[in-house]
Amino acid sequence: MKTFVVIGLGRFGTAVATELCTLGHEVLAVDGREENVQAAADKVTHAVMGDARDPAVLKALGVRNYDCAIVAVGDDVGNSALITLNLKEIGVKEVIAKAQSHVHRKVLEKIGADRVVFPEHEMGVKLAQGLSSSNVLNFIELSDDYGIVELAAPRSWVGHTLKELDVRAKYGVNIIAIRDGASRRLEVAPGADYALRSGDVVVTLGRNEDINRLHDL
Repeated sequence: MKTFVVIGLGRFGTAVATELCTLGHEVLAVDGREENVQAAADKVTHAVMGDARDPAVLKALGVRNYDCAIVAVGDDVGNSALITLNLKEIGVKEVIAKAQSHVHRKVLEKIGADRVVFPEHEMGVKLAQGLSSSNVLNFIELSDDYGIVELAAPRSWVGHTLKELDVRAKYGVNIIAIRDGASRRLEVAPGADYALRSGDVVVTLGRNEDINRLHDL
């Protein structure tokens, strides 16, 4: 079990806090609005009202002892930046912050956020990737340049080994895992002699521009 503190109980923050608690983790939820705290009280381990912009409040809540803090306050760049900075200065091991724009993300990264999430952008990219090809099952953006895509094995790949396909040379991507179409077992770092079967899901890593070339297979 890990321990998390979620600051900001809007739709995103509440969803994260609730799911973490459902998965068996200890969750402290913090918000400056009483109605938000009351709405989340039955869904998390602890829910308290407090102003996370004040370092004294964060120290009193003992957030330094939590494994990870999620800053879900995304509607105000100044507030989310200040809270993120406070958490880092207090010594929280890992701070994940939500951004509303690319500029917001850069600000959070500059002040030390360990990870910045951009839900609306990431969801939009996933939707576009999925719509652009019937083969694409999921897409994870790692950065502006790189991503991971789950691709239903193209018909032209079925029956061929990874060595024969040589996708790194042809497409500039790396196959990092394959999910067996029959057993659903995930094989990480499959060998060159692995022969693809119908129904297999191929997990590839590469530059986004190279991944896009897979859409036409």
